[in-house]
This record gives sequence, C-alpha cells and structure tokens, in this order.
Amino acid sequence: MFAKAFRVKSNTAIKGSDRRKLRADVTTAFPTLGTDQVSELVPGKEELNIVKLYAYKGDAVTVYVSGGNPILFELEKNLYPTVYTLWSYPDLLPTFTTWPLVLEKLVGGADLMLPGLVMPPAGLPQVQKGDLCAISLVGNRAPVAIAVAAMSTAEMLTSGLKGRGFSVLHTYQDHLWRSGNKSSPPSIAPLALDSADLSEEKGSVQVDSTLQGDMRHMILEGEEENGEAHQACEEKSLSEAPEDTSTGGLNQDSTDSKTLQEQMDELLQQCFLHALKCRVKKADLPLLTSTFLGSHMFSCCPEGRQLDIKKSSYKKLSKFLQQMQQEQIIQVKELSKGVESIVAVDWKHPRKGSFLEGSEVRTIIINYAKKNDLVDADNKNLVKLDPILCDCILEKNEQHTVMKLPWDSLLTRCLEKLQPAYQVTFPGQEPIVKKGKICPIDITLAQRASNKKVTVVRNLEAYGLDPYSVAAILQQRCQASTTVTSAPGAKDSLQVQIQGNQVHHLGWLLLEEYQLPRKHIQGLEKAPKPGKKK
Repeated sequence: MFAKAFRVKSNTAIKGSDRRKLRADVTTAFPTLGTDQVSELVPGKEELNIVKLYAYKGDAVTVYVSGGNPILFELEKNLYPTVYTLWSYPDLLPTFTTWPLVLEKLVGGADLMLPGLVMPPAGLPQVQKGDLCAISLVGNRAPVAIAVAAMSTAEMLTSGLKGRGFSVLHTYQDHLWRSGNKSSPPSIAPLALDSADLSEEKGSVQVDSTLQGDMRHMILEGEEENGEAHQACEEKSLSEAPEDTSTGGLNQDSTDSKTLQEQMDELLQQCFLHALKCRVKKADLPLLTSTFLGSHMFSCCPEGRQLDIKKSSYKKLSKFLQQMQQEQIIQVKELSKGVESIVAVDWKHPRKGSFLEGSEVRTIIINYAKKNDLVDADNKNLVKLDPILCDCILEKNEQHTVMKLPWDSLLTRCLEKLQPAYQVTFPGQEPIVKKGKICPIDITLAQRASNKKVTVVRNLEAYGLDPYSVAAILQQRCQASTTVTSAPGAKDSLQVQIQGNQVHHLGWLLLEEYQLPRKHIQGLEKAPKPGKKK
C-alpha cells in the first residue's frame, strides 16, 4: 500500500476526546495489550498528530504519529500497527517468518506467497482468513511487514504451502516507514524452543520432508514451475562432476570437526564480506552499524543458516567490526554519542583483488554446490540456486523465477560476472597482470602521400614490446624508414609505421624472434605474395 509515495491531505494535532477514543479503539483491536501498554502507545500528554493521506492507489488512510514516528494507521475503519509499534510489541500479532531476500520484493509491493514461508519446528501460527499478521525474517523476531492472511493456517497446510498466503499492507523501508525516523529493526532473538523439537544438521533446522523442497524456494510470483529442465552439459566432465560423492564425507567431517563457535565466526565473516561486496555502495556511507547488520548482513545469510553474533567468539557486533577495522577493511567512527557508523570501506582490499583462472573458478563452484547440497537429486545435471548464487548470477527479473540451472550455464554465468584479466610472462621477469581482455597485435596497410604504402603495427606494449626497439630492428632489417607516433583513439599507446609493405618482416620478428603465439597477431595475411618477374 505504501510502496510508492503518498499524498498528504492534512496534518493536525489530536484532540483530547479523539485521543481517548483512539485508546478505546486500540484496546478493542488489540486485546492482548494491557492498560499500561495502551497508555504507552497512545500517550496522554505527548504530542500526537492525525495525518490524513491518500495512498498511490487512491485509498484514504488515517495515520497516527507520535514522537515523529507513525504508530498506527486506519483503513476502512480497521486499525493497524506500523513496524515502529511492532518493534516495541513484537508479540502483538501472530508472526510468520520468511527469508531475508524476500523483503526486497515485499517492499516493492509484492504479496507474500506461501513457498516463501519458513516452517518453524513448532509449526505455523494458527490464524483464520482475514486475520492481521506480522512478517519477520529468519534470525530476527522483529517484524518487517504487516499483512492480512489470505487463507487459514489449515488451508495453507492443505495447499502444500502453495499460492498467495498474505496481502501485504505495510513494510519496513516503504514510504510510511520513511515518514518516521527511518530506524532499522532491532535485533530480537527468536523464542527459545524445546530442544526435543529441534533437529540440527550442518547448522540448519530440519523440517517436514514433504514441505522442505517448497520452503527452500522464495517464489513470490504465485506461479508453479512450468516443466522440468533436463539439459545435458556440453562437457562430459561437468556432467560427471556431481556423481563424484567422495568429497561429500570429507566436507561433512570438516564441518563436524569445527565447534559451533568456529562455524558462527566463519558465517559472520562470510555475511560481512558478502554484504560489503553485493549490498553496500559508496553512496550509502556513512552507514549505521545497526543498519548494516539488520538490512545487509542478515539478508546475506545462506538459506537454512541463522546468524547469531552472540554464539560467535566476538559476542558483540562492535567487537567484530573492530577486528575488521584492524584488518583495514572498514573504518568505524562514533558520529553521535553511543551510535557507531561505518564511514569508509577499503574497496581495493585483497578480498576483491585476487586472480583466479577459469579452472579454479570451476573447481570452487563445483565444491560449493556439493558442500551445500545444491545438486538436484532427480537430475544431476541441474544445480539448485541458493540465495548467494542468486545474488551473484541472476538478474533482478530472474530472482524468484529461476530456481535451477544446468552446470554449464551456471559456470558460464559465474565467469561472465568476474572481471576479465590477462597475464603476460617473459623469461627472467615477474609476470605482468592487467585487467580487461588482451587485444591482439594489429598489423594494417595504409596509403600515404604519392600513393605510397606503409605498414602500421599497434598494441605492441600489451605484450611487453617497446615500440621504439621494434622500430629500430625493422628499420635495419627492412632498410626502410620507420616512425613511432601516438596511436589514434588509444590513450598512452604508440604505433610503429614502416615504409612499404613489410608484413612478412613483421611476421618473422614477432613469430620467430619474439616467439609470440600466432593467435595473438592479426593482419599477417596481408604480406605481399611472390609474383612472376616480368
């Protein structure tokens, strides 16, 4: 409802009689609130305003604002809390849980589809169709959305968790939230559950096997997958890669050998680096550390894992960020008393600057898919996409429609997302590594004054060749004048020009003398062909 900007009709201070009526309406709408809580929510003396507005679809909405934050809104005589209110009273409404990546779609105006729900060990809350509900994210009980149930809990389970589950009215980060102080959700730990209800394996909560497959997919479109993809890989080695399960046991042993604290430390650093690389931009700085955790790090937590800093060796976010600051990845400052912000990020830190060959990328992806159980059990040629892979390789319009990819397509997409680079090695010298794709040495023929032909060669520097040295050698070998000038359209690049068609001499110099691969030289076919003497 508030996904787009709304139009304010009026903004007035509430009257004493209206304040008392509002308290009575809150008590009726939310009977679980005690008298003291209602008095806190609708204070007796503090400033309280009534804002009448029109949502972008034309709905007339009344919003109650206290302390600069919208606390309640009224639509068609129904009263609803905002996320600001639910952060103070997180148990006010029955709460359903979804994955962090789903929040982006909800903020954009999408409803929540049932495949996007996370099934807790204790089961779903019991609601009826039309009941008001809260939506929270995995790992944090603080609600991020207010919605109306589109069906009862019994109907949700009968449907196999398919279809539209909730009509979303208001979310964290929408325009109603922006009209307040724009604070981030507090970190509220999930309710403790009886240990007998939990079955933990590889750090993930196990659920009913009949529903587990559906719950892994964060589908918001409401459409079932059309058919199955059975595309074979072009390379035999790729199609056979998932069959080799010999590394599975090793990976499991490696995981089991680590303590829960060590695993949480690794997860914390993974979410931190992933958030910096994929979520945070320079324009976002300075960024509140609480916002960085709630809006960025939590959303980068892999599916089935729960980020809990208290279970790490750091115990507190501030201590972890201090460590990252010591490693010179970020800079943290207290811009206001008691509130820390990330003010700078070293975007050129080695975490982003290491070089990988194509074979190394292939090995990393295959091992990652095996370790995280992403190989499709029914078709070994397909890989299921978890949130990290979705972020890395899918376009925005594919985020919740593409759930699996063939191995060759997955590897191709990953390689395309990496910045290309090349390495030139010379005997007795350190290899030269440069970003981008290497251009071939280009040999062309051109006409000059008096219809004289000249041979022009460019891009010698990319292969470690000095244009002036090449010009001197060619001048002596060809017995022709040579000049070195700036190459047109190429910054800091030179070209060598030799009088006459000297392509065959250039070919000898580049292929025989310098031992350059023929595939990196274009224009050798322009050498003069021997003709009959007249």
